[in-house]
Amino acid sequence: MEINDLTPAEQRVWRAFSTGATVDFREGGDDEDTAEGAQWGPERSIRATVLRALLLNGPRVPGEVAALKVKGARVTGTLDLRHATVDSIVHLSHCHFTDAPDLSGAHLPYLNLRDSVLPGLMIARARVDGSVRLTRCRFTGVVHLGGSHISGVLFLERARFAAVSETGPVLRLSHVTIEDDLCAPGLRTHGEIRLDGAAVAGSVDLNDARLHHPGNAVLDAQTLVVEGDLLMRRVEATGWIGLRGARIAGRFDLSYSRLSNPDDSALRASSCTIGELWLRKGPPLEGRLNLRRAQVDVLFLEPEVVPDEVYLSSLVYTTLTPHEPAERRLPMLERDAEGYVPHAYEQLATAYRRVGDDHAARLVQLAKQRRLRSTRAWYGRLWGYVQDATVGYGFRPLRAAVWLLSLLAIGSTAYALHHPHALKASEAPHFNPVFYTLDLLLPVISFGQEEAFAPDGWYQYLAYALIITGWILATTVVTGVTRTVSRQ
Repeated sequence: MEINDLTPAEQRVWRAFSTGATVDFREGGDDEDTAEGAQWGPERSIRATVLRALLLNGPRVPGEVAALKVKGARVTGTLDLRHATVDSIVHLSHCHFTDAPDLSGAHLPYLNLRDSVLPGLMIARARVDGSVRLTRCRFTGVVHLGGSHISGVLFLERARFAAVSETGPVLRLSHVTIEDDLCAPGLRTHGEIRLDGAAVAGSVDLNDARLHHPGNAVLDAQTLVVEGDLLMRRVEATGWIGLRGARIAGRFDLSYSRLSNPDDSALRASSCTIGELWLRKGPPLEGRLNLRRAQVDVLFLEPEVVPDEVYLSSLVYTTLTPHEPAERRLPMLERDAEGYVPHAYEQLATAYRRVGDDHAARLVQLAKQRRLRSTRAWYGRLWGYVQDATVGYGFRPLRAAVWLLSLLAIGSTAYALHHPHALKASEAPHFNPVFYTLDLLLPVISFGQEEAFAPDGWYQYLAYALIITGWILATTVVTGVTRTVSRQ
């Protein structure tokens, strides 16, 4: 391409390329609205074929670093750099593109499209040795970076992505590799972000993002790997967030966020491995919380954030914070959509024991038995009610002691009013109603009263009842004391 074939605007860019000088076509500076670029005239229009020619075979000046640096231009046609190797940085900020650039499979040192308006962008399977900056860009079509390798940071701060159809994502980052951070605070999307299989060596920053895709995925990040943090503070998401099988080494922070996907899951984080999961300082999730088979080191979960329906089967966590009474944690387990999940109760009890709160752990175990009771047949439920009322399923041994004392008072009074007859009057000791009742109640200790006297009538049946209940209650007391001593 000869310089004589270029328009005056294109000639400016051509001459500036060899020295890396910036060509700024803007008339209103940073306050100019790039969305009105369709109305810009030829004085600031550049053909995409000219930019391609510059990047692939543009003029060079010895001792200078060639670079394409343009601001405020209207780029017409498709910038086609498919599978090209470009050794100059590409800086096309505040530009208005009539067609979506296609950089699929390209090898670039650096790409900056900051504050530009584009109908889409294709950078699939590309390699960028530096960063990709799409800060405050506005896209009306699909942006595809799937399979690309970015050595620096992927900047998406306050970028906007609009859905062009009801199906398919607006931002494809599937299997992308980012050797630094994915920086996207203030991101705005109307459609799905697909981040499945991606690997980020640094952190992912989605703080203050507004993600909108009602009834569908706003962020599908299955098997995502983040070596740092996944930050989603103050996020408003209408649609579901999916992280099945993801691995987040640091903190997954959803503090102050509002997640809404009624009648379906709002957060799907099953089979995840997460260093810290923070769900705090926000309204209750509108939709289900799915943490099945997840492994979390620190679970920062406030009871107020838990939705009406959860999935907690096989969830494992080392630390549960903030420390709350068992009465405030148990409703979460009762909301499990799978019904009675024994592991969820065991996990909560373990978390309480780990911090030394044995009282709360016992309350959780008691709640587990009561929940189990509701799943049994009527006779099983009846026996459960008896165990609960008498000894609290063994987790309230003092209640068993109270029953023993009550039965001792009843038996002593009954046999004091009606002495049983002696089996051998000449050998029988003096009858003592208190120790006779103790002989009936305590299965191990013998005071010599039970063998010497035999009640008759209904007093005999009272003796049988005292013997049976004594065995049950005494065993429960011993079990409770043993459990407490062994934990200490």
